[in-house]
Amino acid sequence: MLDLAMVVSDLVRTLHLDQATADDILSSPRTPEQVRLHPLEYLASLELKDLSRKGKKLDIEYLCQWLAGLAEQSYFHIDPLKIDVTAITPIMSHAYAIRHEILAVEVTNSEIVVASAQPWHRAWEDNLRHVSRKNIRRVVANPTDIRRYTIEFYRLAQSVMGASSDSGITSASLNNFEQMLELGNMKAPDANDQHIVNIVDWLLQYAFEQRASDIHIEPRREQCNLRFRIDGVLHSIYQMPAKVAAAVTSRLKILGRMNVAEKRKPQDGRLKTRNADGYEIELRLSTLPTAFGEKLVMRIFDPEVLVKSFSDLGFSREDERRWNVMSTQPNGIILVTGPTGSGKTTTLYSTLRQLATDQVNVCTIEDPIEMVEPSFNQMQVQHNIDLTFASGLRALLRQDPDIIMVGEIRDLETAEMAIQAALTGHLVISTLHTNDAPSALTRLLELGVPPYLIKNTVLGVMAQRLVRTLCPNCKEKTPLDTSGWKALTKPWSASAPAEVYRPVGCLDCRETGYRGRAGLYEILTMSDQVKGLINESPDISLLSRQCIKEGMYSLRLSGAQKVANGTTTIEEVMRVTPE
Repeated sequence: MLDLAMVVSDLVRTLHLDQATADDILSSPRTPEQVRLHPLEYLASLELKDLSRKGKKLDIEYLCQWLAGLAEQSYFHIDPLKIDVTAITPIMSHAYAIRHEILAVEVTNSEIVVASAQPWHRAWEDNLRHVSRKNIRRVVANPTDIRRYTIEFYRLAQSVMGASSDSGITSASLNNFEQMLELGNMKAPDANDQHIVNIVDWLLQYAFEQRASDIHIEPRREQCNLRFRIDGVLHSIYQMPAKVAAAVTSRLKILGRMNVAEKRKPQDGRLKTRNADGYEIELRLSTLPTAFGEKLVMRIFDPEVLVKSFSDLGFSREDERRWNVMSTQPNGIILVTGPTGSGKTTTLYSTLRQLATDQVNVCTIEDPIEMVEPSFNQMQVQHNIDLTFASGLRALLRQDPDIIMVGEIRDLETAEMAIQAALTGHLVISTLHTNDAPSALTRLLELGVPPYLIKNTVLGVMAQRLVRTLCPNCKEKTPLDTSGWKALTKPWSASAPAEVYRPVGCLDCRETGYRGRAGLYEILTMSDQVKGLINESPDISLLSRQCIKEGMYSLRLSGAQKVANGTTTIEEVMRVTPE
């Protein structure tokens, strides 16, 4: 086993520490907690200067890489999103893993990859090779990660196994489209069973920790897939037996105050909980009956986004100026457009939060209420009692509002009520589903709104998308791909930078090169010239050109700005924006 003296001696020998510092480390008293730490963890906690790397410290990741090189083994960073928990936990018992401070991290047909922070401790190798009948490939990993994920992975596996064995699971779940008749024990796992409670707690905490925006629980014939959406991309997390997943879904439906017995109809619910840092987080739940059972999707709303400034959301100075001019008008309609998941809700709530002072009455009608905000008066659409956007908006007009937010304009009746509200002195903010800002005006015409009402009420339109932003810790400069830049900025000629940044990949961004997202915005303001082009059958290309002449940046030009200032890449902008 590694001891502190041996590690310090090797650091001196490899010119990372001087002898005086080494003597100080070894002569300094340690608390019982520090004695129990792995030598690398203790040294990392001292934040020692690395003599071989100017300005750098001996942090835990570098020390682990150094130890791997010393032992002539590979270094392995344990990323829980890339570990197949169902495959690695049966390799060895939890007690065996704890006793030898090892963790299987990868399994193939011929070998098992085992992570350890004790590269010269070999007492377990022959035994594991004999039992598994596979080759053992050793790698060095962070001792903190090994300790933490050994507990997490085995606790999850034991909860799933316990829930399965308690219920006598032998085949596919109930409510399966291809239902198989089972003889014998038909008891399903109880949603209140402690194993199920543990799985749900793990699922939520894990999603918060991984910065997930959505959790998908997707039933299949025998197994159920768990997936997280992180920075707009879905990642597979875990597979569990279908009946266990059905119990997990039931548990979440109970927490979301949904009808647990109703599995044939789609349902919506919500729940509020806290993350590890103590912040309140809201989740919106949605179920959908599928061929193999109920699919559940949970949208996670981070309350911190509401306190971010517009520049934090990705607005340029000109975008912010144009948006503020529109949103501070006393009356009129402002439209935000974009597909699902493009950040429209965040923009609306952030705007309303800034406008909601003690001097104004802010009312919303939503389907459903995305986030509960104390400074608004929020109402939810309920179709079962004929409370629609139009009828709710009609009621809101009798509530003495100053600012009204309508979740979405879907039909002519809602559009007419929004226009009526704007004409009677209210500021109305709403959303539409169109590809770009000019198309929102033609969409209103398609719904049946007369051109003269659009000219008199609409203040402006903003289209938006979300792009992944480059990881600040690993992005690096690269020469500009001129063909890509031309494709991004055509038909407009935008000055090209000499260099841009490209994604590289590091531990902070899970080797993706991207971390977080920012908005691209296309803001159309209604000038007299733009109003003059609105008629029964407007020329959309002519309308777009006039808006650009007056200062509107298209989504792709907005993306080109972010490429030029090193925020994202050409490929990422092209991926999310229309031509």
